[in-house]
Amino acid sequence: MKNGTIVAPQPEAVEAGAEVLERGGNAVDAALACAFTQGVVDPQMAGIGGFGSMHVYMPKKGVHEILEFYARAPLKATPDMWVDKIRHQSRDGFGYVLEDNISDIGYLAVCTPGSLKGYETALRDYGTFDWADLIAPAIRYARDGFMIRNHMHWYWTKDQSDDGFANTLDKLRFSSTGRRVYFHEDGQVRNVGDTLVNTDMARTLERIARSGGADIFYHGEIADEIADDFKANGGLIGREDLARYELSRVAPIWGEYRGNRIASSPPPGSGFPMLELLHIMEEFDVGAMRHGSTEHVRILFEAMKRMTIDKDAHMGDPAYVEVPYGKLLSRDHAAEHARSIRAEKIANVSRLDRSQRDTTHISVVDKDGNAVALTHTLGSPSGAITDGLGFMYNGTMSRFNPVPGKPGSIAPGKRRPSSAAPTIVFKGDEPSIVIGAPGGSYIAPSVAQCLMNMIDFDMPVLEAVSAPRVVGVSNTIDICNRIRRSVERELRALGYKVARSPQTYAFAAVHAIKIEDGVSRGAADPQRDGVAISVA
Repeated sequence: MKNGTIVAPQPEAVEAGAEVLERGGNAVDAALACAFTQGVVDPQMAGIGGFGSMHVYMPKKGVHEILEFYARAPLKATPDMWVDKIRHQSRDGFGYVLEDNISDIGYLAVCTPGSLKGYETALRDYGTFDWADLIAPAIRYARDGFMIRNHMHWYWTKDQSDDGFANTLDKLRFSSTGRRVYFHEDGQVRNVGDTLVNTDMARTLERIARSGGADIFYHGEIADEIADDFKANGGLIGREDLARYELSRVAPIWGEYRGNRIASSPPPGSGFPMLELLHIMEEFDVGAMRHGSTEHVRILFEAMKRMTIDKDAHMGDPAYVEVPYGKLLSRDHAAEHARSIRAEKIANVSRLDRSQRDTTHISVVDKDGNAVALTHTLGSPSGAITDGLGFMYNGTMSRFNPVPGKPGSIAPGKRRPSSAAPTIVFKGDEPSIVIGAPGGSYIAPSVAQCLMNMIDFDMPVLEAVSAPRVVGVSNTIDICNRIRRSVERELRALGYKVARSPQTYAFAAVHAIKIEDGVSRGAADPQRDGVAISVA
């Protein structure tokens, strides 16, 4: 490799990771410096109150695996705890709305966080830098402040009432820390360009840095503070949840698209739906289609719906339910779906009674050929912040199915299905693309489209992540505002319901690196505030 590259949605975090690469750190070191900083400069998207998965490829060490540090349901949770409080499922299938939003905002919304244990394990097993050194940029931004960016403010003020979920502004107001950190004294939310300071978070990160690892969070004094706070506020997380938290290490699952070998995250991650979509689309001559044409959008939509139906029927924590992803990724299964699409059969996605989601991503390669795709998140922010700790907890309980007996139903200690699909594409034995995205249910279809853009349409990486996208995870075709209106009219004439997004760049936020002739080039999706930095 002639250079290293890092790309993510937050420029401050990318710079922190790039500086680690410049100082001789490897891709894992850079990803961790970036991840810690993301938790400060985009605190509703990720942080030590969240969870995620890291796809690691280190050829000289013989390492290629997925480090899973997903959130786990509280040990006191039960399958039927909320069955009498169901209102409906979100249109995109990402979550479930309950009475009073009890699973979406506040202490009952929180699952046991895994991010800090994941970061510590990644550094110990794959990294080379000092723990405190990697946390230092995050501490600096929390203590000294950073400038509020456009996407952060857009997310804070976005009206989510159509889906029935609590608005982020209400979550920011939920705690005394939130009201102090995110609002002016007159009650107005801080604006784009304002400086945001979080001294409580800086002190917490300093404590973690001094402790040398995650033990303080899961077994030590911070664990005690978390457990006492949850007990006082009616939450379900206790000392036992933190002490018994375990992550996992698994092999990636594999697919193939037009001769490219593709590795991604197994269940409960969403690598298999993304790969299934690619396998269905390989049955069609995508490169011969006009990008964004009626034919292209219709076939994509029908393939996405079939992928979604399979995901909804089978996705869950494989420690609790069997997920037959081998069958779902088979060529026979893809060919069967393709025959149905050619026959113009319209698939139906059913939901309970009737989006931009809260995650972030990092793609990194270094000069030694190591590659990392890291997707981490709060699932959605809960609004809960323990006094004095500064960080917000995840709100992941709303993503479990409140109906017992389903693959994604609640169970104590269970990992909820994740939409993350951190992915590495290989040409022969060498990585050619490192890719992933935030965006909930939109991640798998968006990552797949960007891969098709590079493979079928031969687009450069920036053009591939910027090209107009569509998603089909319900019975409505969601299109970005750059899909031609003539295409929308033709789709409606075929009987489809179409929803046009007002966003120029919509549906997940893909951040990718493409490697050609030993040179890596990164691209940040323009819908977020990110950047790609290459290091010679």
